[in-house]
Amino acid sequence: MSIPCLRSFDGRLSAHIGFLFTEQAFAERPEAARRVGFGAVEHPNPFDTPAPELARRLSDAGLRFAQTGFPAGDVTRGEKGFAALPEHVARFRSSVQPTLDYAEAIGCRLVHAMAGVRPADVANPLLWETYLENLAFAADAAATRGIDILIEPIGPGSIANYIIDDPGLAITAIHDLRRPNVGLLMDIYHCVSLGHDPVRLITEHAAIIKHVQIADFPGRHEPGSGTIAFDPIFEALKAVGYSGYIGCEYHPSLTTAASFSWLPAAPGDAGAQFTGVR
Repeated sequence: MSIPCLRSFDGRLSAHIGFLFTEQAFAERPEAARRVGFGAVEHPNPFDTPAPELARRLSDAGLRFAQTGFPAGDVTRGEKGFAALPEHVARFRSSVQPTLDYAEAIGCRLVHAMAGVRPADVANPLLWETYLENLAFAADAAATRGIDILIEPIGPGSIANYIIDDPGLAITAIHDLRRPNVGLLMDIYHCVSLGHDPVRLITEHAAIIKHVQIADFPGRHEPGSGTIAFDPIFEALKAVGYSGYIGCEYHPSLTTAASFSWLPAAPGDAGAQFTGVR
């Protein structure tokens, strides 16, 4: 399968290097992404690599770093962020400046703040109030650097009991915050898995969409592996004038190199470039 209308997004595909190119060491993945034609990379947790080193590797590859995230906690303890958790307000706020420093150093202008998993003993109104207050704090700090804060709705199929588990909640939070540098990370896979029509959401909420990620459903593999019709989605993004990156956040069904058949003029091997993207 190929998606012809992707040619409208030349240079604007971003490789999620936590999902793609995992056959190689992390530090080598930007160059691997460049070799097959991506214009950017993204990752929520690149912080083990010193910012000057990552900035150098991005510069050498001629890539942008499309988006990253605030620290999400200890995954071995089930942590998936803590921006909405009242007992972790100080922890979240102490992470804001170091994360923004890192993002600025690597030229990244989008940072996602994960809300966290809903505790059984905390009422939803308090979680919501904490989330909005923490995002306002982060957004105000980010605004001075020209950085935007992202909210991503994530469904139970990926994270059980995630606090922002529907696009409607994310959209409400963005409007309640009334800050121009807070916007929606629209993940097409999560959108469809939650039963929403991505074309309708794009059309109705284009003004707040700051980043888009794609994977097919079910399976979260490359486009063409599942049931999602991607042509209407890319046509809708084109129609509303979306100018950001398209983040390829999917688990390759085989190898990374073998997962590019959905791209225009897909590469025959990992060292070839797909045309129309770079």
